[in-house]
Amino acid sequence: MTKNFAITGVSGYVAPRHLRAIKDTGNKLIAAIDPHDSAGILDQYFEDVRFFTEFERFDRHLDKLRRQDAGDEVHYISVCSPNYLHDAHCRLALRIGADVICEKPVVLNPWNIDALLELEKESGKKIYTILQLRVHPALIELKKKLDADKSAKKNQVVLTYITSRGPWYQVSWKGQTDRSGGLATNIGVHFFDLLLWLFGKVKHSEVHVSEPLHTAGFMELDKATVKWFLSIDTKDLPESVRAAKQKTFRSVSIDGVDVEFSEGFTDLHTVVYKETLAGRGFGLETARPSIVLVHDIRVAQATGCNENTHPWVKKR
Repeated sequence: MTKNFAITGVSGYVAPRHLRAIKDTGNKLIAAIDPHDSAGILDQYFEDVRFFTEFERFDRHLDKLRRQDAGDEVHYISVCSPNYLHDAHCRLALRIGADVICEKPVVLNPWNIDALLELEKESGKKIYTILQLRVHPALIELKKKLDADKSAKKNQVVLTYITSRGPWYQVSWKGQTDRSGGLATNIGVHFFDLLLWLFGKVKHSEVHVSEPLHTAGFMELDKATVKWFLSIDTKDLPESVRAAKQKTFRSVSIDGVDVEFSEGFTDLHTVVYKETLAGRGFGLETARPSIVLVHDIRVAQATGCNENTHPWVKKR
């Protein structure tokens, strides 16, 4: 059965991945909203989508479709709006009787999850999120390998993620911690979710650097110790990457061996949509550990470098 979708934040960076996923799973987009009216991307995927720039009119339209009871009601809302709006837009979906597929982070704070779980119970609907690294084939195989290792050893993991952003980033909502959650949340949450999925719960966490352009720290998990470094500063890119005119460097090493997962990113949102529609989505409780972790990183006091600090930070 074809499902009717609506989408919030359709003019944003990540929305095209959701539009493609809705289309590739054989479903229909019937309504979209964004305060910015540069929404021509819609025509690449769907026809006759009702578009709104005002939330109140979008809300009213979805409620009208629900009350008509003519098969035009919205079954899912895809939430692609700025991070601080995810909670409110999930609430809208539950209020009109729709399920949610929300871009990460599903919310900014752990207590937001508690409140949404109560609303799920009241509405009978569910909120799912995009944890796309969990469906990456290479990482699924890695998890199987790690799970098969019954030794008591702790893997030594180093996470390095640098994705260059210009001055616009700090001016936009993404540079405002109360709206984006900061770097660990906005660009790091899916990597932290990956590490928790692979290596278990957090036993200890440290934040060594917490600055607008870069952040770094250390954590001990059930099965690993992790030195991590996140940056949006071009100057932090390796010289070879800059020479190649590339803007991003992504590395996860385990016991000195790099995990190769640079390929296969293109269709991961579509895979998550297929899994969600088949009843195997990533719900609020699945997302909770990474939301707790990035929240704790955000409010932690940076301690400065020590023996656990990521090696690239020491070279700065």
